Amino acid sequence: MELLRCENLSLAYEGVTVASDINFSVENGDYLSIVGENGSGKSTLIKGILGFVKQSGGKILYENGLKRTQIGYLPQQTAVRRDFPASVYEVVMSGCLNSLGARAFFSHEQKEKAQYNMERLGIADLKKRCFRELSGGQRQRTLLARALCSAHSMLLLDEPSAGLDPDASEEMYSTILSLNEQDGLAIIMVSHDIKRAVSDSKHILHLHKKQLFYGKACDYNVRTEG
Repeated sequence: MELLRCENLSLAYEGVTVASDINFSVENGDYLSIVGENGSGKSTLIKGILGFVKQSGGKILYENGLKRTQIGYLPQQTAVRRDFPASVYEVVMSGCLNSLGARAFFSHEQKEKAQYNMERLGIADLKKRCFRELSGGQRQRTLLARALCSAHSMLLLDEPSAGLDPDASEEMYSTILSLNEQDGLAIIMVSHDIKRAVSDSKHILHLHKKQLFYGKACDYNVRTEG
């Protein structure tokens, strides 16, 4: 079941084209890694899918009832996000804001979902801790739990292991793979770790201002070795 399709997509900032001629699709349960050098348009594509950047050409099609507000998003960590003065529980619950609707308070189901996601990621015992007091790995798991509160069937991640030590990075990649294989979430991930992307992903999209490769991860592996 197809969830997302990009057709001849172009994206631009202030009239300057950042990425162009992008064509790919993501099905339910897919795992797509977006790779390429810095400035190649990877993060811009993620923001375009989320509606933060308008397309200058082509189409982004959301299929089978998928809405942008139902896509979980884990952005790159910044100093502002690292210093956010809120508890772990408050940060995770904020992932339910898009589904709050006209209600003034979170529902019992939303609170249960937040609790489940904290337990799923091993941070339930940190729920009262201040977010800015956490380690890098704990912060990233908190932000991932927040993204899962928004995710219906798709999760977008922008360099989820950036700034993490090797152990925390390995744990993050393993968690993402588990979310894909066990929970059935479609994953779209920007990554600089080519080896891990090829190992875990089903498909690879390689950008350098435009699309250089899109296909099965095993085919990309053969291509790069050749």
